[in-house]
Amino acid sequence: MTGPEPEHPTTADLERVILGERPELHGTEIAAAAGVSLDQARRLWRALGFPDAGNQHAFTRADREALVLVAESVSETDLDFETMLRLTRAVGQTVARLADWEVATLSAAVEEFAARDGASPDLMRAAVQLIEDLSPRFDQLLVYAWRRHLAAAVGRLEAFAAGDDESMTVATVGFADLVAFTALSNELDEHELGDLVEIFETRCADVIAEHNGRVIKTLGDSVLFLEPDPVQAIDIALEIITVVGRDDRLPDVRLGLATGPVVLRMGDVYGPPVNLAARLTTVARRNRVIIDERTAGLLPVADFETRSLPARPLRGFGDVEPVTVRRTRPRH
Repeated sequence: MTGPEPEHPTTADLERVILGERPELHGTEIAAAAGVSLDQARRLWRALGFPDAGNQHAFTRADREALVLVAESVSETDLDFETMLRLTRAVGQTVARLADWEVATLSAAVEEFAARDGASPDLMRAAVQLIEDLSPRFDQLLVYAWRRHLAAAVGRLEAFAAGDDESMTVATVGFADLVAFTALSNELDEHELGDLVEIFETRCADVIAEHNGRVIKTLGDSVLFLEPDPVQAIDIALEIITVVGRDDRLPDVRLGLATGPVVLRMGDVYGPPVNLAARLTTVARRNRVIIDERTAGLLPVADFETRSLPARPLRGFGDVEPVTVRRTRPRH
């Protein structure tokens, strides 16, 4: 029970509504309940992305139960503590971004929600009410989405399998970059800039998902994606240009693609193709796709036309011959 709603709720009241209870436990108490050392409990807490609570009573019964679950997972399976720590860090980093995204998205909704109460809306009261109404449903949606994405990730194992190192794979990396974004951002206010970035990221994400690719990260004016099939990767790039070009709210876009061995870790991707794809965008013309020679060599000549451009220096790679590409036969 969270108790009656205060007449004039504060941020602390909003936090209590979200957590469902007040923090009343010390770190030593929850560590003892889980049968782990205080140092292990602190490492898991930091892995979730929270600062050390020191000697404060900063933890709830839910925190204690979560730590007990982690300890039981370690003791009842073959997972070691370091592996569980990495999984915990993955959850923390992912959910932290989700939480920031939710708060930013709901801010406008809270204002609209509060405006229904009259001329002098109480934003904090509206936020408390919205959280109370939305949280149970969103909790279920979050678990559902996680299971769906987990199933999709397992389904990609075969496509991304490569040799003996399960974290290493050969794939095509794509980098989509908005043209003249810095200059444009100086002309827009914060709301217009936020809308532009959201539209761009949404358009790209929809195209990538449709082709069974994977968005690795978004960086405001750019989107990094991964695709095991170079043909699908090219189709993603060409369709992004089409979709972005149809939207008058967005500037032009350019894309670079490179194929090679990459390492998948903590939801991110590393390796020379990642850097090369980004470098190739710097030599791409507006609304054009530039690829490396390896990607070009993997494309069926009956469906694509490629042309090598004069070599030019790319930072970290020396002189590279970029390759232009266009589809000559429609997708089936």
